[in-house]
Amino acid sequence: MMVFLAGLSTLVWVALLGFHGRFWQGGPVLKRASPKDSAPSVTVVVPARNEAESIRSSLSSLLAQNYAGEYRIVLTDDRSEDGTGALARSLADPDGRLTVVEGRPRPDGWSGKLWAVQQGVTRAFADRPGEDGYVLFTDADIEHDPAHVATLVEKAEREGLDMVSEMVELSCVTAAEKALVPAFVFFFALLYPFARVADPKSRTAAAAGGTILIRRSALFRIGGISALRGALIDDCTLATHVKRSGGRIYLGHSCLARSIRPYPHPRDIWQMIARTAYVQLRYSPLMLVGTVLGMILVWILPVMLALFGKGTARKLGALAWVASMASFLPTLRRFRMSPLWAVLLPAVAVFYTAATIGSAVDHHRGRGVRWKNRAYTEPTHAG
Repeated sequence: MMVFLAGLSTLVWVALLGFHGRFWQGGPVLKRASPKDSAPSVTVVVPARNEAESIRSSLSSLLAQNYAGEYRIVLTDDRSEDGTGALARSLADPDGRLTVVEGRPRPDGWSGKLWAVQQGVTRAFADRPGEDGYVLFTDADIEHDPAHVATLVEKAEREGLDMVSEMVELSCVTAAEKALVPAFVFFFALLYPFARVADPKSRTAAAAGGTILIRRSALFRIGGISALRGALIDDCTLATHVKRSGGRIYLGHSCLARSIRPYPHPRDIWQMIARTAYVQLRYSPLMLVGTVLGMILVWILPVMLALFGKGTARKLGALAWVASMASFLPTLRRFRMSPLWAVLLPAVAVFYTAATIGSAVDHHRGRGVRWKNRAYTEPTHAG
């Protein structure tokens, strides 16, 4: 039995490394675009709730964009209790690019973040009607290089893309972040191989909520934000709608935008995972069991066999363990970390598995999904 399981684990790794969209690669990464004399219009929509610690830095970086086209920013202050809206209004804005919208109470059927986004989009379309140009969705805890918006638009224009999304650089300073954050990026790419996301023939669709540039025409085509209203994994749901409508999409890593939200303790990362992990499994106990068994087979069993197995089972287990560590190396290089961190990957996998189980427990205890200390437990869909 041990030889069979070891062989199965090894075969899974052969399939993952050779036939799963090259998920382990370190790219793609957009290169900084050269300045242009003209460009299509862009409206940035920022949902914000209780973001006093980061809003000045984030909005200042958006206001400092070197962009040749018409450019506006709409921030929805979703009833913040820490003065987020006042801080946003206090920023120097000599060109009048920034509009702050006071958030209204959330209607039934809407997830919290998407309702804030919807109000920003409504204001953006009212200020500038029509289907030309782009909308950029970004979070209130991200800093943008001055060339970031121009780079995203250049990619979309050059390749005729309907949506360009990037996973921003995440904070990786504390011990908890170094141990757990690179694996978050790695596991995301394993779930949604970026090459498959970009392939029109593949059904795989995904986006990273920190940076999503979408054509207005594509947003109109899918029915606007209201088409996603109850989604709790809103970025991937949006990508799915765009791709199903015939749109071409791109997902990559960013070197021009970074998150300024720290995750100093393991519990912070646990909460980030547990917030939507069970949603991703469509609230299915069977999918949860399958996920746990898969994590054991792929990540935990190989190291156990390599350390404590015998004969052929031990050799195959060691081979699968080496394959898993090798697949993690490009991600570690991206975070400028030592390859030795790959040895901890099985332990990290245990942490992520436990957080996924915790997500299911939270759901069945009625705690639901939370956004900025608000819980939404009414029936929703994951897309």
